[in-house]
Amino acid sequence: MKTRMWYALIGLFAVLVLSACDKQEKGIGRFGMLDEGTPEYTTIEFLKSVYEDDNLDTAIRLSSEKLSRILTSYHTNSNVQRHLLNLKYDTVTITPQKTGRVGRNEFAEESTITVFLSGTYNNDKIEDLRSLDLIKEDGEWKVNKIHPDAYL
Repeated sequence: MKTRMWYALIGLFAVLVLSACDKQEKGIGRFGMLDEGTPEYTTIEFLKSVYEDDNLDTAIRLSSEKLSRILTSYHTNSNVQRHLLNLKYDTVTITPQKTGRVGRNEFAEESTITVFLSGTYNNDKIEDLRSLDLIKEDGEWKVNKIHPDAYL
């Protein structure tokens, strides 16, 4: 009888250990809890695509028709970083800035999100701000315009 309980306990422990090994997707935003339906989420995904992906496919998908044509004309992530964002990074951390707005944005059709970019380029630390205008197209947030640093 004790042997059965011992095997059951070992089996339960093995199940717990193996279920803990499940690969979990890293969240976005502060503490990884940014909701997918928000303009902040789209902004972070757009910039992560420009700075971390091998191609611009995700950035183009998250862009309005106007901006997607512009992104396509630059061909590479490096060109978009250099010419459109005027900000290059080897490694980057992207953090949306808190906004002073109160209420929900689920009924909004436009939004401007300011992000703080911190990282390195050629072993130099670079920190900067960028603002992105987003519009809602077919119920999804799309990046429409990228503004240079407004605080210069």
